[in-house]
Amino acid sequence: MNLFSAAFDSGKVAPLADRMRPRTLEELIGQQEILGPGKLLRRAIEADRVTSIILYGPPGTGKTSLAQVIANKTTSNFIRINAVSSGVKELRDILEKAEERLHLYQQKTLVFCDEVHRFNKGQQDVLLPAIERGMITFIGATTENPYFEINSALLSRSTIFRLNLLSEHELRLGLENALKDNERGLGNYHTEITAEAFQHWVDFAGGDLRRALNALELAVLTTAPEDGIRRIDLETAIESVQERHFRFDKNGDNHYDMISAMIKSMRGSDPDAALYWFAVLLESGEDPRFIMRRIIVHASEDVGLADPSVMLQAHAAANALEWVGLPEARIPMAQAVLAIATAPKSNSVVAAINQAQEYVKANKAGQVPLHLKDASYPGAKKFGHGLDYLYPHAYPGNWVEQDYLPEEAKGAKFFDPTGRGIDKNRGKPT
Repeated sequence: MNLFSAAFDSGKVAPLADRMRPRTLEELIGQQEILGPGKLLRRAIEADRVTSIILYGPPGTGKTSLAQVIANKTTSNFIRINAVSSGVKELRDILEKAEERLHLYQQKTLVFCDEVHRFNKGQQDVLLPAIERGMITFIGATTENPYFEINSALLSRSTIFRLNLLSEHELRLGLENALKDNERGLGNYHTEITAEAFQHWVDFAGGDLRRALNALELAVLTTAPEDGIRRIDLETAIESVQERHFRFDKNGDNHYDMISAMIKSMRGSDPDAALYWFAVLLESGEDPRFIMRRIIVHASEDVGLADPSVMLQAHAAANALEWVGLPEARIPMAQAVLAIATAPKSNSVVAAINQAQEYVKANKAGQVPLHLKDASYPGAKKFGHGLDYLYPHAYPGNWVEQDYLPEEAKGAKFFDPTGRGIDKNRGKPT
């Protein structure tokens, strides 16, 4: 320690969002689904009986704050680590001291790990025995879906709690608390904020209180007082934000949620919603080829034979993307999205291929009937290949009754046209 570190007070220079972290359950904002009166996690915290848990949710929803509240409530020794920066050596040291503290003072250790989805096998191998024996209580925080990103060994020893984005009311409450608090917040700054400015921060935050508090702090600290009052209007609020943030991670859970929303909107024949999610994906920087692949798949899966031209539009859009690129290719891509959303719907293609594959997997493979076998090579007809094959174009309507399935699958039926659009059994004349 030196003179500079001794005089340093992190509480005064820390960002507003960090200074306003709740200290008690009563100060926590939101998450009533898991922390409301009588809820399991709240009861466990109040009784200081928290077992190993995984806190899963988007940024700014209070995962770290909740862990700190638990730390403030517990009699356990609290240690905070990060999965990225805490190596095996540091973890072994933590566990050694935790065991010593437990034996000497009968005090447990609570280990909070941020970004727990980044734990590697070596780190987990060190921690798992201590968690299993109850030597430490483990709290992991992650923005990623733990069922995808965290090893099953750690999941099986933990209870998962999901934290949700905060509502507009909860965001407003968090901003108002920061403006009133003289000790940790901005209460000593005399401010007047228009309703439009306040609403802009709430809209911009998208359920992330940290983002709202960061914007509020920047606006207040950079606005010069007039007659002792800092007046913040919509223009100042917009400047404090600059560019709207899209809650999106190409490698995370949200990546699949967004594309799922677009797909379901197309399937549900809602062109406006389909375009909205398509635009969000583009503005968020999603790989346009990934979007295009989903458009092509669902042109067949959700429209199919009800309007086969939609598949042609999808492939034309894919071709435009390769030749033209963004931003211009967004137009033919949008056309394909709208074509799927507004077309008559049929999933008969999906049902047909699914049933055919299930049948093939459940039954032994049939032999190709002789009349369907290849008769083009010399000597094939000596083996009976193509014998008695009836050429459909030689018959009226270009159709003739004959068996195409093997003897083992005779009578099997997979294709069931819906009758919507032009999805009809067009192979046989009626």
